[in-house]
Amino acid sequence: MTTSSLAQPGAAGATPGNTNTFPGPAGYGFTPAVAERFAAHPVPGGTGAGRVIRVDRNRVLVAAHNATLHLAYPGGGELPATGDWVWLGANTAGEPAITGILPRHSELSRKRAFESSSDSQVLGANIDIVGVVVPVDRPLTHNRLERTLVAAWDSGATPLVIITKADLADIADDVVGKVVLQAAGVAVVTTSAEQGDGLDELLGHLPAGGTLVLLGPSGAGKSTLINALAGVDIQETGTVRAGDGKGRHTTTSRELVPLPGGAVLMDTPGVRGYGLFDAETGMEEMFGDLDELFRQCRFSDCAHGREPGCAVQSAIADGALDERRWASYLKLQRELAALARRHDAAARRAYAREWQQKISAGGKSQRSAERDSHEAAERQRERSGGKGRRGTARRGR
Repeated sequence: MTTSSLAQPGAAGATPGNTNTFPGPAGYGFTPAVAERFAAHPVPGGTGAGRVIRVDRNRVLVAAHNATLHLAYPGGGELPATGDWVWLGANTAGEPAITGILPRHSELSRKRAFESSSDSQVLGANIDIVGVVVPVDRPLTHNRLERTLVAAWDSGATPLVIITKADLADIADDVVGKVVLQAAGVAVVTTSAEQGDGLDELLGHLPAGGTLVLLGPSGAGKSTLINALAGVDIQETGTVRAGDGKGRHTTTSRELVPLPGGAVLMDTPGVRGYGLFDAETGMEEMFGDLDELFRQCRFSDCAHGREPGCAVQSAIADGALDERRWASYLKLQRELAALARRHDAAARRAYAREWQQKISAGGKSQRSAERDSHEAAERQRERSGGKGRRGTARRGR
């Protein structure tokens, strides 16, 4: 990729509705449908379309129609994320700049790493498929898989479980069976990047010009899979420790990688944990079967503990509901409830600050009004008193 200045990025074709000549980075998923989204959301000074390849500490790497640009962060408003579609134009100095960010059709977020935070971290935007990578050369972590699938559903994209390293273990079929059972209707693809198996099936899940993001722990084989999908070694691969199956981070930032055929892949660093941010939709998708059980309980306010006629406890006793799955659901609900409480506390503090400012401003206005009223009354009394004295003096004469 080369870096160059943005030389009038197709200004003649940047007319809203003119999607045939509208400029954009075709290698990064720019399709007629994306061009229509740009036409539907014009911004002043926007002359071309770009997509954020990577967000660095001080600059943003953006793919334009015919160039790759390192640009400054936009001056105000929302910060860009990897995968964002952005309007390109020029700043007041005539230099290439981001002039606007398109609304996202999907957004993969997680709670920030520190426990006390209630803020979200955007991992990627405008994703079509979230590939949850599960290697077969280590024990399957059920809770982690469910947690990640909940986040994938909630992003607005479609989740896909990708089994990797199928050539390294004789237990691949067993792992696939467990994943299919747990993934609650999510498609599962088994791959071997070294052998080239399953890659066509994986790409078949992507729409034309679609974007795939890979989520998984370090050492899960994401970089090897990316190299196999891209057809060239564009990602460094690392060894995995035999003792605990963990690998070192060979990917250090989220970055878009063009694939043959027009699809795009978003690589992400391996994550040790995935803190949920706001996952109501994802919980419904992953645990919709539990909602059916809840409606079968004798009491509408059943706590699903020791109450008589509890359908949940009956399903656990009968083996129809895995007790581990129920425990995972409760754990995720407690986490989301705690996050909601932190959000509510932050909202209450912001509300209190806002009202304090209003009361303070109102108090100043009230005091000012009272002072003005008092001064007006004093002036009126002075005028009335003056007339009275003059009238008395005339009568005295």
